[in-house]
Amino acid sequence: MRGVEESCRLGRMYAESASLPGAADRPNEDWSATAVPTPGGGGAVVVLDGVTPPAGDDGCVHGVPWFTARLGGALTGLCASRGELTLAEILAEAIRRTADSHRSTCDLSHIRTPQATVVAARWDAQRVEHLVLSDSVLLLESPAGAVRAVRDDRLDRVPREVLRSHEATDRWRNAEGGFFTAAADPGVARRAVTGVSPRKEVRALAALTDGASRWVELFGEGDWRDCFRVLRKEGTRGLLHRVRTLERHEAGAGGSRRWKLHDDATAVFAEL
Repeated sequence: MRGVEESCRLGRMYAESASLPGAADRPNEDWSATAVPTPGGGGAVVVLDGVTPPAGDDGCVHGVPWFTARLGGALTGLCASRGELTLAEILAEAIRRTADSHRSTCDLSHIRTPQATVVAARWDAQRVEHLVLSDSVLLLESPAGAVRAVRDDRLDRVPREVLRSHEATDRWRNAEGGFFTAAADPGVARRAVTGVSPRKEVRALAALTDGASRWVELFGEGDWRDCFRVLRKEGTRGLLHRVRTLERHEAGAGGSRRWKLHDDATAVFAEL
């Protein structure tokens, strides 16, 4: 498998990530980063899943990988440097900065302007903050081993028949009663699922794009606690390998539970 894998250990914190493109002939539109911990024991994780537009005009000359790298870089930098801001405020500022960087060359009002799902987590000695926008997922593990999934389930509420049509999906995208992604409007940050947990109640966390969360959400191989066990035992790359194996098996058996065989898949795991 071709992809990206990283790991680091700084002080008490350990973090690793892995990412695989959905197809060898297309760039990976996922993006992830782990911010270097501060002397006080803080750090941050950011994961984006770029939304692949249908072939044709999206009003932007840059493309989704450019957008996710710009937005992800801004988010990570702000998480590390602006502790006085909430994660929603940080997301809003990162969206504004990214929009400003291509406002003069691109039509940011286009419904398919580059956009992404967002997972962000930031922690210090006292607390762990989280933010989730659209269908990526954040997992929080307690010292006792309980795992809580933080999800934005608005996309799940969109009728399946709507999601089979790009044009129909566009009418629900970033619209009241529909679902929301990070695109060019900073106001969407208010729609994110956010929360704060005491640091002592979180010993580890994981962020998964929907290409990685398929192990639970599509294939039903286990629940979120089982998924966390896989991450601990086999690492992020091990989870992605399991997903790819399941995808290939279903394709060989004539399965039809998805619209594409593989999706970009990214997993980040961090022990705090």
